Amino acid sequence: MRFHFTKAVLLGFLTGIVGLAVSLLPFGLSLEENLGLDLLFTLRGTRQAPSDVIIVSIDKESANILSLPDDPRKWSHQLHASLTERLAREGAEVIAFDIFFEDSKASDEDRAFSEAIRKAGNVVLSGYLKGENLPLTAKGKNSAGDLTIERLVPPNDALAQSALGIAPFPLPKVPVRVSQYWTFKTGAGGLPSLPVVACQAFNLGIYDEFRRLMEKVAPSKTMKLPRDKNAVVGAKSIEKLVRDLKEIFEYDPLIAERMLKELESGGVSLAGTKKDRIRSLIAMYHGINNRYLNFYGPPRTITTVPYFQIVSTDGREAIGAKQPDINGKAVFVGHSELYRAGQKDGFYTVFSQQNGLDISGVEIAATAFANLLTNQHVEPLGFETRLAIIMMWGILIGSLCRQFPAAIAAMSIVGLGAGYLFFAEYRFKVSGTWYPVVIPLFIQTSFAFFGAVSLKYKDSNKERDRIRKAFGYYLPDGVVDRLSKNIAEIKADSELAYGICLSTDAEQYTALSETMEPKELSGFMNRYYATIFEPIKKHTGVVANVVGDSMLAIWVTANPDSALKDQACLAALDIAEAVHHFNQSSDTSPLPTRIGLHSGYIVLGHIGAADHYEYRPVGDIVNTATRIEGLNKYLGTRILVSEDVISHLEGFLTRELGKFLLLGKSKPIVVHELLCRTDGVNTQKRKICKTFADALDSFRRQSWDEAIQKFYVCIKNRGEDGPSRFYLKLCEQYKMHPPSNAWDGEVYMDKK
Repeated sequence: MRFHFTKAVLLGFLTGIVGLAVSLLPFGLSLEENLGLDLLFTLRGTRQAPSDVIIVSIDKESANILSLPDDPRKWSHQLHASLTERLAREGAEVIAFDIFFEDSKASDEDRAFSEAIRKAGNVVLSGYLKGENLPLTAKGKNSAGDLTIERLVPPNDALAQSALGIAPFPLPKVPVRVSQYWTFKTGAGGLPSLPVVACQAFNLGIYDEFRRLMEKVAPSKTMKLPRDKNAVVGAKSIEKLVRDLKEIFEYDPLIAERMLKELESGGVSLAGTKKDRIRSLIAMYHGINNRYLNFYGPPRTITTVPYFQIVSTDGREAIGAKQPDINGKAVFVGHSELYRAGQKDGFYTVFSQQNGLDISGVEIAATAFANLLTNQHVEPLGFETRLAIIMMWGILIGSLCRQFPAAIAAMSIVGLGAGYLFFAEYRFKVSGTWYPVVIPLFIQTSFAFFGAVSLKYKDSNKERDRIRKAFGYYLPDGVVDRLSKNIAEIKADSELAYGICLSTDAEQYTALSETMEPKELSGFMNRYYATIFEPIKKHTGVVANVVGDSMLAIWVTANPDSALKDQACLAALDIAEAVHHFNQSSDTSPLPTRIGLHSGYIVLGHIGAADHYEYRPVGDIVNTATRIEGLNKYLGTRILVSEDVISHLEGFLTRELGKFLLLGKSKPIVVHELLCRTDGVNTQKRKICKTFADALDSFRRQSWDEAIQKFYVCIKNRGEDGPSRFYLKLCEQYKMHPPSNAWDGEVYMDKK
């Protein structure tokens, strides 16, 4: 036992190590990001996006309504100026254009747009990153390779000089799946991205409080920061502010902890919303430079308003268009289509639609902004925690698969896997915490299960070798050698046949044996066995085995034979009658006897070794007959037969008692009570059987009260009825604790 447990633990450790190895490979990381993260998003589904962000979509619908070109690059800057003025007038907190205005329009258009941006004072424009390869030279050599650097390309000068800030938002294009974004682009010297700049611009209203909080914990750090919000807006220096703050947090990583501690201690008096935003700003500057996007759902999950609902040309507006509440919101303007045919700026994500519609770049930017604002990104587990979970999971399922049989192990790992997935999805939904799922649930589980099966197969081969050695103590070496070389030779000593097995067991034998002397007990049991052997012989059966107070008899034929089944049932009835007379004529305690019958294919052979052999049946049919016999004591019956035995037989009165999953069996079996021969059966008995059948039908339909009433009728009509008592108890239990929806009336027996 200890050795087996040790082998189970070893497989567990091996499973854990395999999981660790895969998780450390790029392949494993890619699996978790491309499959595991997708699974968690799919299970979580769509969630409510923050109301603080709105998207104004440049789309084909707006182009049609406003009579504009399909190509948004040809749209008038005067129109964008009107949009900016309208958004600023409606109280937008920040306006971020996810559009690159590289080309200059007519001077009047650019001047109007530039003036609108200047007056709004809260507009962030997009730039883009351009990569340049610079040759590296080494001493004495012409070239030592190339260095790629990225620099920001701003929009045209007229617009760039008026904007509050300029920032890029670089993302990979399809077929690469977008799951992360840059907060600060490492390859561009730590340049802040559009969502970061927009988030800082949105939070300029709490800049003074943020600065005072930092000044409390690190006075020297605030010296180079603008003195207040107006200084930032007036100097159009929000990018510089963002980079300076990032540098402060990188230079002194503990400053974030000190600021949060001061914030929680009440050192700065702030409302709850402002506190939350300051926490988010600290997390934005203190965190890593690339974050996982916590998507809210498919395209247009974030509140999206078509361009034409905000502005119009020639005084025309969309009739009945609902005007959104823009006051205090962050507004992102960019390409966003409702249909795949018009989409020009889509990125493949977990929420890409089956019709091909992807989430647009402006939606991703707005998502990243909302994640920063609420500090709710997808957060992978820490490196050490992730490895610890993978290792512990491997030990658990590896040990389980090795310790238990394959069927039990399979059911167990399915249950454990479902539980783990539920927990991982719950944590992902509540806090965005990303637990690994592909490696533990698919790779490690498969390795553990099939590894355990392979090892058990190897153990079986070793066991066969040990059995061969054991046979050597009981059989001649020549016979053992022949059997080990060709197992088919064992057929010479055994045969496959169809058999009806009858099993009996005497009640109260243990109590009787304690009150009688061994010699007296021996004589008594000889008389008892003579009583039950006689009906077996009379009806052409063979007594196959006797152990203590139990007996096994068989009827054997090459193929199923109803005549032999008839003989076995007659023998069972005669045994019951003979035992009844025996108990009445005996001066000692009676031995009520239970009988069980089952039929099917068995193997008959001489079982033994050396100088002792026994001729007996071997097979599941024998075990099942014994289990059916044992069922009598729970049902209060004397003779039980399987449906295989009683099927198509005439001349007997029986009643079905239900479908039972007997102890140790994997398949349920329908059991009948053999009552008597049909000749001489009165109407009362048939009525009782009919009432019981109706009660059993009500039980199967889960009509518990109806079944209880009918079972009581059975008891009243018969005087006492064990099966009815049995089902009454079950009905009361199921009324309190109903079975599952998949239940089909099967009764599980957990005892012999």
